[in-house]
Amino acid sequence: MNNATRDTPTEVRHDAAARRFATTVDGVDAFVDYERRGDAMVITHTRVPEAIGGRGVAGQLVRAAFDEARAQGWTVQPACSYAAAWAERHPEVSDLLG
Repeated sequence: MNNATRDTPTEVRHDAAARRFATTVDGVDAFVDYERRGDAMVITHTRVPEAIGGRGVAGQLVRAAFDEARAQGWTVQPACSYAAAWAERHPEVSDLLG
């Protein structure tokens, strides 16, 4: 059983074809969806069910998305409110915002 906490990362899977970063914690799925617009990743939706909320899962998913964007040389447009708030709290990704 994988009990994710803010200190224990979950395994995040990137499904490039579906444009989704996903994880499963205690049998519950969570994900971040994105779109590609040119050289930009637009994060459109973050979904973490209440059953696994409050464990830092959303932050780990958004971090994985930003990490992938950096690796690919893309900018990031956080269109969902959670991703936008996360980016504001993490100035180390400000160079990716576009």
